[in-house]
Amino acid sequence: MCNNGTGTHGGFFYTFWKDGGTACMTLGANGNYSTTYNLSGNRNLVAGKGWQTGSTSRRIGYNAGVFNPGSNSYLTLYGWSTNPLVEYYVVENWGGFTPPGNTQAAGQVTTDGGTYNLYRTQRVNAPSIIGTATFYQYWSVRTSKAGTGQNRTITFANHVNAWRNRGWNLGSMNYQVMATEGFGANGSSNLTVWQQ
Repeated sequence: MCNNGTGTHGGFFYTFWKDGGTACMTLGANGNYSTTYNLSGNRNLVAGKGWQTGSTSRRIGYNAGVFNPGSNSYLTLYGWSTNPLVEYYVVENWGGFTPPGNTQAAGQVTTDGGTYNLYRTQRVNAPSIIGTATFYQYWSVRTSKAGTGQNRTITFANHVNAWRNRGWNLGSMNYQVMATEGFGANGSSNLTVWQQ
């Protein structure tokens, strides 16, 4: 698929969104998908498979057989909550740009064989799942990139608790996917996600 959309495939929810450039997503069996993208001119892509309703207690398994991020892409557990409206990331791998940029970490959490820096950023009058809005983004970003071709685990509750300890609360859970996100980059991915 090369046009924006959401749906279900192989028992999983998927989302595909871009605001320009050339990008497509191929839906594989069960929790598998692959992407190719050329996002010249700072175009943005979010593509992933997971669950239509997220859970703060879900343990996510994934295997990224391919992740070619180019200059600025993330391999990330990604989702939204409402009331409050929050966009969240648990970033496992990235390209030449380390997200979320020039922001000071508010602490760390160690879980699932890695240490993650914690950040909170804000977007003002930006696209969201409820339309243009101002909202916070919560981030857990590995201090070292997770390798490809191995089964890995994300115990999301550990990140949720680390955020909550800093007063960063999630609301009612919306979708939750293992995503490939790109910004102005050329790249590709092939990964499989499942619930442990």
